[in-house]
Amino acid sequence: MSVDSLLLMAQYNIWATQRLCQNLESVSEDDFYKDVGLYFKSIFGTLNHLLLGEHYLWYPRFAEGISPNLKLNDVIEEDPKICLAQLQIKSHQWIAFIHTLNAARLLGNLSYTRVNGEKLTLPFMPTLLHVFNHGTHHRGQITAAMTAMGYECPQLDLVYMLAEQESAKANSNQA
Repeated sequence: MSVDSLLLMAQYNIWATQRLCQNLESVSEDDFYKDVGLYFKSIFGTLNHLLLGEHYLWYPRFAEGISPNLKLNDVIEEDPKICLAQLQIKSHQWIAFIHTLNAARLLGNLSYTRVNGEKLTLPFMPTLLHVFNHGTHHRGQITAAMTAMGYECPQLDLVYMLAEQESAKANSNQA
């Protein structure tokens, strides 16, 4: 795994988050907050968990070396529109962070304190990959909930992003 591979995952995280957030604009307020049996109950609860996990727990652990004292279901932003906007805006911070990484850091460890107070040291790169995988997991839960409620969902597979990128390259080469 290389910095380029991590950048690809960070770019995918941005792309998938933007696509999901665009589709969520059509979800009614009632359906946004409805308990649909997800681990964090609702679409909103799961989005809030994504915001909290990716940007208020993991990012500070990686980029700042601090472990915020938050619970996994603490509400970061109560307004759904602001929550969606923050997810999209903050997803870009991972790109800048990854550009700061060198081989030694990637092969090193990440030490942090979990939300239950347990101190942990894990391999840096696989743990960073976890952050992006975690987002994919929860976006999948949200799209399943949307589908069950009758909403259209975007295609979020990585290959769709790659196909869009290849199409854009081909179009720019023709110009």
